[in-house]
Amino acid sequence: MYKRILFTFLILSNFLLQAQELDPLKAKDEFAQKKWVDSLLNTMTIDEKIGQLFMVQAYSNSDEKHSEVIDSLIEKYNIGCLIFMQGTPEKQAVLTNRYQLKSKIPLLIGFDGEWGLDMRLKNTYRFPWNMTLGAIRNDQLIEDFGVQLGKHCKRLGIHINFAPVVDVNTNPENPIIGNRSFGESRENVTEKSIAFIKGMQSQHVLSSAKHFPGHGDTSSDSHKTLPVLDFDFNRLDSIEIYPYKSLINNNLTSVMVAHLSVSALEPNIQLPTSLSYNVITNLLKNKLKFNGLILTDALNMKGASNYAEPGEVDLAAFLAGNDILLIPENVPAAVLKIKNALENKIITEERLNYSVEKILKAKYWAGLNTSKFVDLNNLQNDLNSINDDLLHRKLVENSISLLKNDGVIFPIQNLDKKNIAYVKFGDDDGSAFVNMLKNYTNVDVVSSENLDDLITQLEPYNLVIIGYHKSNVNPWKGYKFLNKELVWIEEIARLKKVIVDVFASPYSLLDVDTFENMEGLLISYQNSILSQEISSQMIFGAIETKGKLPVSIHNVFSEGHGLISTSLKRLAYTIPEEVGMSSEKLKKIDSMAAIVLKEKMAPGMQILVARRGKVIYNKSFGNQTDSDSLKVENNNLYDVASLTKILASLPLIMELEEKGTIKLETTLGTLLPKLKKTNKNKIMVKEVLSHYGRLQAWVPFYVKTLDSTKHPATEYYRKEYSKKFNLKVYDSLYLRTDYKDSIIDIIAKTDLLDTPQYKYSDLSYFLFKEYIEKLYKKDLNELTQAHFYKALGANRTTYLPIEKFNLNEIVPTEKDNYYRYNLVHGYVHDMGAAMQGGIGGHAGLFSNANDIAKIMQMYLQKGYYGGKRYFKTETIDTFNYRYYADQKVRKGLGFDKPQIVEAEKATCGCVSDKSFGHSGFTGTYTWADPESEIVYVFLSNRVFPTAENRGLVRENIRTIIQQYIQDAIIY
Repeated sequence: MYKRILFTFLILSNFLLQAQELDPLKAKDEFAQKKWVDSLLNTMTIDEKIGQLFMVQAYSNSDEKHSEVIDSLIEKYNIGCLIFMQGTPEKQAVLTNRYQLKSKIPLLIGFDGEWGLDMRLKNTYRFPWNMTLGAIRNDQLIEDFGVQLGKHCKRLGIHINFAPVVDVNTNPENPIIGNRSFGESRENVTEKSIAFIKGMQSQHVLSSAKHFPGHGDTSSDSHKTLPVLDFDFNRLDSIEIYPYKSLINNNLTSVMVAHLSVSALEPNIQLPTSLSYNVITNLLKNKLKFNGLILTDALNMKGASNYAEPGEVDLAAFLAGNDILLIPENVPAAVLKIKNALENKIITEERLNYSVEKILKAKYWAGLNTSKFVDLNNLQNDLNSINDDLLHRKLVENSISLLKNDGVIFPIQNLDKKNIAYVKFGDDDGSAFVNMLKNYTNVDVVSSENLDDLITQLEPYNLVIIGYHKSNVNPWKGYKFLNKELVWIEEIARLKKVIVDVFASPYSLLDVDTFENMEGLLISYQNSILSQEISSQMIFGAIETKGKLPVSIHNVFSEGHGLISTSLKRLAYTIPEEVGMSSEKLKKIDSMAAIVLKEKMAPGMQILVARRGKVIYNKSFGNQTDSDSLKVENNNLYDVASLTKILASLPLIMELEEKGTIKLETTLGTLLPKLKKTNKNKIMVKEVLSHYGRLQAWVPFYVKTLDSTKHPATEYYRKEYSKKFNLKVYDSLYLRTDYKDSIIDIIAKTDLLDTPQYKYSDLSYFLFKEYIEKLYKKDLNELTQAHFYKALGANRTTYLPIEKFNLNEIVPTEKDNYYRYNLVHGYVHDMGAAMQGGIGGHAGLFSNANDIAKIMQMYLQKGYYGGKRYFKTETIDTFNYRYYADQKVRKGLGFDKPQIVEAEKATCGCVSDKSFGHSGFTGTYTWADPESEIVYVFLSNRVFPTAENRGLVRENIRTIIQQYIQDAIIY
């Protein structure tokens, strides 16, 4: 028993001894490190040793004269460290190599990169502010951020990054910290800081916790004056100093000391903490047992420079216990002061050696014993990589916080019952937010300079999304609401259901008097493009909210509060690598699109790729016609031709089958009694949907309505609408009303093929249209909108687009010289559908790639999308099945499927047998694959200028692109 107690005591004693002697600058190969350090230290002159103490600011955006000054400081004063300020990474790399070449001892390069190199350098990566990161629950992501930032620093030859800010920001009015802090919770700040330093130091980049002993509860800026912390030691120890204790025990490599007046730590209230022996040596070194590098904050800041003259300040900082003197105002004066202090025994050489040895150890730890130069090749790409984009997305997705969700207004459901407006407040841009919102449904932007007028304009809407957008230039920019904005928002919220989305500091909410009338409240923290895009996706349930408040908002929302929203499985929008695909390989699509345009296979096109429920490629190319006047945009509508079959008719048929209204074995004669005495009587639904019903491919109905000059005959057409001529074929061209019945009669009389065989046919869809419209007493346009499109948010999918959209938004098809004798624009290209007033079961639908992707994704998700189940899983499986595969019929029910006979080339031959889709005569194509989880949409008007333009078909462009998509899969 006594032996066990003794053993436990020895183990604990050893642990405590190790903790007391923790040396974060010790390298794994400590003997080699000691040898390298000693070899330098033992040969250095006093001047060289003194020079190691100084970290001088260098600019990569300055002129040659400035560079020569740095050269001189290196050569004459042997300065050991540089901190790079504003400039570009390319120039900084060049200058780093120049200065390293000048220096006898490798230079320790420092940098202020709290949220990335962007803090100082143009054309480098910007990650979110700490306040945003403080909202993340998963600290592994903070460690990942530290790793990535460490890689950036390492790549650019930076050895110490002055981050993280570990100030606990308990003062919302703090003018200099604020968004730079992880928040007001000491535990959250500590945990985030530990994760960050672990990540960054894993890359052998020194981290520097700042601003010791704590700058979070100040009301002034130490750049301009000496801020005061008037708290007793117990308060300081429990809040401000709290993070440092844990950080020191987690191998924190350096600490930056702030310029503060803290009477509880330093009785001389005029003496900044950065110059205080009590603060640095007695507290940080002796009491907290910190053995890493200690640096002052910049000595040119007024918080320090107002205390004494240049040189005097530097000496005082060194006497206080600092190792590195950051940004001295006058290096020659400082060197002289320290040298005189040595000569006058004010400081000893042992004291000097103590700091120099630590600096050299830090240099070895950072790898300066092996390499001090920066590789100039591929620098820009290395500092702005796909991995940065992926991490950035994760950080933003995990930070955005849902604070209020009364009546489960968030995420937005039941789009068919919503009329949504967006109102912008704040002085920054919100277009990325609005544009992404519009990917999900129709959202109208409403604005006015007058509140009464604004309220009047909002009357038709039952949901208002309010965006508050403030500048994202830097974390110090103003975030407060104007009084006028607060009044207006409160009035809108009083009268309408609202979701308020704040793209600014959470502290902005402190000025809101009441949140009572705000049903939904979201804090997105920053007004970056990415924050706007991800936040809007969350509003529609494509992404779940995960963040938590890093600060409290009065007594309404506590620190740590954040609601987790539900996913509605709507399409999200991201980059290819997030779903295991290669951006680089997808560029082959762009190249193919360029060939299509060059060879005039089509004047323009839209191409979309989604995987795992996320759109990763959505681009438009070329023009609407051979004129350059109208570029194709993502919101433009194309005539999708036979895609109508699976986007309009088929879902209605599936719905009826699921309800039991029709069965796959139901005969055409049962559906349409007028077919009972025809050769179509006993043909089953299953057979015609599989294109195995012996029907003719098509009938050119329009030909028999032309006169001897091949123009529309007056017997069938009029230039003006009337009850007898109400089928609008084109502008000033109306077909006889009763001709719809004539079409059915003509189909009824057509011969069947002699033997059962696969024959692609439009004719059954004329019959299905007739049956469905009679059953519901509504046309397909009304039915598809009511049953599917409105709820799906497919607001740009419709028949008769000219009745809803500006003509410039609709892509023309053909210059018709055989029937309508005009450019077919805003009207369906297919003649049979045109003769049905533009609403056909086989053709007539217009849409864009984004809307088609929603419908295909719904199919891929087994009938579920946007929080609504449209079909049972088994219904999708029933229709996505080949019933006549033994007869070499590749079709499912309505859906096209991969070829069984290779010569058919329905696909690239690279998709799974479970995949399905369809193609269209106008140059359209869509395909979905349950195995790869890919949705592909290709829309074009290849029939421009005429249908004889078959290059797109002949060259198999659509399926070649499908192959490119498959080839881009990484995992």
